[in-house]
Amino acid sequence: MSLSAKQEKGISFLDSLTGLILSPFQNLFTQSVQSVSDGINHYFDLVNVSRENERLKVEVERLINQKNDLIERISRQKRIAGLMAYQEGHKKESLVATVIGRAATQWSKVVFINKGTEHGVRTHSAVVTNSGVIGQIIHAGPTTSKVLLTIDSRSAVDALFQGNRVSGVVVGTGEKQCQIKFVPNTAEIKVGDRVLSSGLGGIFPKGLVIGTVSQVSRKKQGLFQEITLDPSSDLSNLEEVLVFLS
Repeated sequence: MSLSAKQEKGISFLDSLTGLILSPFQNLFTQSVQSVSDGINHYFDLVNVSRENERLKVEVERLINQKNDLIERISRQKRIAGLMAYQEGHKKESLVATVIGRAATQWSKVVFINKGTEHGVRTHSAVVTNSGVIGQIIHAGPTTSKVLLTIDSRSAVDALFQGNRVSGVVVGTGEKQCQIKFVPNTAEIKVGDRVLSSGLGGIFPKGLVIGTVSQVSRKKQGLFQEITLDPSSDLSNLEEVLVFLS
């Protein structure tokens, strides 16, 4: 202190020496503190970014689910609109039902719908889509019913060919196709011919599309042709159907 007091005004020799000695250490300390501070700030920034990413992911998933829900609703409305237009065209008392279950095995081809006797459904009610016949009710419970599809081996629908009006019986095979029985060998049947319900039997109204001929075979011996029919509706992807109540 005495030495400093004796020196002239200005920066003292000891101040300069002290600053010269301590300056590197101060710079190192400052840089270290700044690095730690930057690292902490960067960490918190990353935490905030991570949280924001999680929030955005949740929001994206919500929007995707919402989009899918809207797509399904629009698709369902289009299918129901098609069924309603078909209903108006045939002027039959009917209702729209949703397929809620399947029991498709090698021996049985049935589906379950969410309508029953409480809604006016009865056993042997015809079940269709806007593409044509799919089957009939074989059991009607209070709120659900079982539908026997036309491809079931127990199914038989009296039919006729739209072009030449020749009659036959469409029977199920247990596979994806049906057969038409009792068509005389003399009848002119060709691939692509459309087959309709004849109205006989009291179940299916006359004129409903059952399917189209996919294969014809005439044997030299025998009275009847062997005819394979492709159903008009995709029976493996049924979602909504129309049940005729009367």
